[in-house]
Amino acid sequence: MKRLFPAIAAIFGWSCFAWAAAPPALTTLRAVRALSNAEASQALPVAFEATVTYFPGYSGLLFVQDGDQAIFVYLTADAKLLAGDRVLVRGKTQASFRPIVIPDSVTLLHHGDLPKAVRATFNDLISPQFDCMLVKVHAVVRTAELGWSPEVRITYLQLLTDGGYIDAMVDSSDPNVLQGLLDAEVEVTGIAGGKFDPKMQQAGVILHVASMANVNVLKRASANPWSLPVTPMDKVFSAYHVQDQTQRVKVHGSITYYEPGTAVVLQDGTKSLWIETPERSPLQIGDIADATGFPDAHNGFLSLTHGEIQDSQIQAPIQPAPATWQQLALWSANKPDGQLYDLVSIEGQVVTAIRGAVQDEYVLLADGQLFSAIYRHPDAASRLPLSEMKKISVGSRIRVTGICKIEGTNPYNITQEAPFNILLRSFDDIAVVAGPTSLNIRNLLLAVCGLILVLFAALAKGWTLERKVRRQTAVLAEIEQRRSHILEDINGSRPLAEIIEEIVALASFKFHDAPCWCQIAGGALLGKSPPELAAFRVVHHEIPARSGPPLGAVFAAFGPRDRPSAVESETLSMAAGLATLAVETRRLYNDLRHRSEFDLLTDIHNRFSLEKHLDAQIAEARGNAEIFGLIYIDLDEFKQVNDEYGHHIGDLYLQEVARRMKQQLRSHDLLARLGGDEFAALLPMVRSRAGVEEIAQRLEHCFAEPFQVGENRIEGSASFGIALYPENGVSRDSLLSVADASMYVAKNAKRPAEADLAVSVSLPAKN
Repeated sequence: MKRLFPAIAAIFGWSCFAWAAAPPALTTLRAVRALSNAEASQALPVAFEATVTYFPGYSGLLFVQDGDQAIFVYLTADAKLLAGDRVLVRGKTQASFRPIVIPDSVTLLHHGDLPKAVRATFNDLISPQFDCMLVKVHAVVRTAELGWSPEVRITYLQLLTDGGYIDAMVDSSDPNVLQGLLDAEVEVTGIAGGKFDPKMQQAGVILHVASMANVNVLKRASANPWSLPVTPMDKVFSAYHVQDQTQRVKVHGSITYYEPGTAVVLQDGTKSLWIETPERSPLQIGDIADATGFPDAHNGFLSLTHGEIQDSQIQAPIQPAPATWQQLALWSANKPDGQLYDLVSIEGQVVTAIRGAVQDEYVLLADGQLFSAIYRHPDAASRLPLSEMKKISVGSRIRVTGICKIEGTNPYNITQEAPFNILLRSFDDIAVVAGPTSLNIRNLLLAVCGLILVLFAALAKGWTLERKVRRQTAVLAEIEQRRSHILEDINGSRPLAEIIEEIVALASFKFHDAPCWCQIAGGALLGKSPPELAAFRVVHHEIPARSGPPLGAVFAAFGPRDRPSAVESETLSMAAGLATLAVETRRLYNDLRHRSEFDLLTDIHNRFSLEKHLDAQIAEARGNAEIFGLIYIDLDEFKQVNDEYGHHIGDLYLQEVARRMKQQLRSHDLLARLGGDEFAALLPMVRSRAGVEEIAQRLEHCFAEPFQVGENRIEGSASFGIALYPENGVSRDSLLSVADASMYVAKNAKRPAEADLAVSVSLPAKN
């Protein structure tokens, strides 16, 4: 019996350890919602029952509710769930704006009724209590548009409630339901959610709506917006009216930025806030301060407006966070540690420095990317003196400290590359880390100073040397001015050939008008190349690329008696560097433009490009009283190819289909992929419907021969629909709708013959 007691004690101790090591699962939504983000980040186990209130089947959006408690579940696995399904969710908690759940499994128990939607006001929707709940909102429709998400087409509604604006994302792609929605009084049922800025701070309200059936029109607008009388542009403000009930709030933190009469930034730990204020009294950077103002989410970025600042004059300075270009430019909506408005420091190489009318700007290069460090001048009303711009040689490596401000981007994208600037508080925020290369303004100025000393030492030659120094200074100023213009043109829209000619002209100027030219690899020869090169001593410098072979070379021709000098290689190296920046920047721009207008899989035009060309063709046809045609194409049984052999074979099949159809079109016709297995052909030069039908028959003939995709033989077919301008419509949407409907008529006519399999797939023969 005595031997039994130690064993029992050991078992009891191990049980206690296991109990402490594995906390019990949270079994209710109330328990999960009661967690703090710090607690949720510990990946606590959960196992609870709840009812599905919204699951569109894409983007991982799953909202569940149990009684008066609701939560978001980030479901990445494929699942077939319907609103009203009762499910058992097992998984772990995760921190976000509020605690969410990452499921290990979602088990369907049975189907039941949805919870009753709770009537909610704007004030309700911005409170944590209503987050993720099924609500019913009374509002007026301000805008109604069809848009694209990565997976499906969505209808976007902007709604005006008594408390403010909210957005509604409706799972609908039917353009007909948008008719008559503008200015209509509606009741919308959906899931309440938040919109967040890059620091995961709430900056708006959004409703996730399952279908247009959940948008109940209570009262149509009293007048059609397009039947309103025209208002002169200088009288538009007469219709302006605002009833603002926003409440004043108070925040607390250390002053990290102050622009008198414009803005103050307060930072508290990892949180920082931009405060618009007319404050002009002296405020000390680093002081603890309170601020009051009114919350605003202009363009999706949270800020305070009409701010008032109270400086405690107690110092608690914030230390700048060291950062790289990637850390500041790349942020995610799932990362609560974005550095918008934070005090940061970053290193870069000076490309150029410009004093403008209202601000000084240093353009820096870091990690192969450009950004700007900006010092804004005090306005005249502040009566503060404007400091001399800090002189820094081009090519120097400096460290700048200031406020990270994201410019001109959409804060609601999940992940994107965001342009940013660093706002300097003073020129003391600039520290030189390393000087430039030997060919720079600083060293040239030192040379000028040396010449001046020689002038004083040799009075007899003073006048001659003085003129020489003035000429050299003028040359340097001219060189720097030309270089600045070239950098501005690189970031502008000037043709690349003209920029390259500017660069070789700059090199020629430095060589006292010696012939200079540039040979682009696989492209044109730009500049002035002598006809008889054998009579010259020719030197060159390759134009390096960030990756891959050189982009070309820069050449200069000198007289055979001219002795080689270090200036030759330095000048050509400078010209080659500018040429690299110009070519790479233009290629990046052209690549981004191509990606925006062409389908990445088939390399034909995408929907955006088609719609742009279609609008332009409508305008041209209307002006010239012309006709044109549109063909809508949908592959038959394409899903069978993906299901049988996977998406890789399906992608290769789509590429081959696009290639064949493009060969059947004329040079001035446009073929576009609208998405999935849908295509369209725009035919600008046709004379009748018969001409459009003849081209449609040629496209249909593309499918007469089987497609050999790898080792698979695919016999494909497609359905075609035709629309003719202006016979079938005079707008882009009407033409697309008619062509789409015509295509579906053709597709439905084939269905009695489904036994013949519009798409059949043959395996390679086996030995």
